Amino acid sequence: MPRYVALMNWTDQGVRSAKDSLKRRQQAEESFAKMGITLETVLWTQGRYDLVGIMEAPDDATVAAAMLNLGGQGNLRTETMRAFSAEEMEGVLGRLG
Repeated sequence: MPRYVALMNWTDQGVRSAKDSLKRRQQAEESFAKMGITLETVLWTQGRYDLVGIMEAPDDATVAAAMLNLGGQGNLRTETMRAFSAEEMEGVLGRLG
């Protein structure tokens, strides 16, 4: 299943309710599971991004819908990237001429 990395920043609303961050993570995991997404990890970080999430999803459209739903709650802004494992990258490189 494809893997994705989500880089996230709190909005002003998200910062004001930071104490609920662990609860919101649990809610996201449950919501994602209903969509067939496995939330592998969430890390709270310092620097440019406030959180980093790694997940597996059936396809790009599913993860896009999940991220729109998450962002629509008003606590986060997200940037999501498709990530490739070594095995997947081997296939990509095999397509080079």
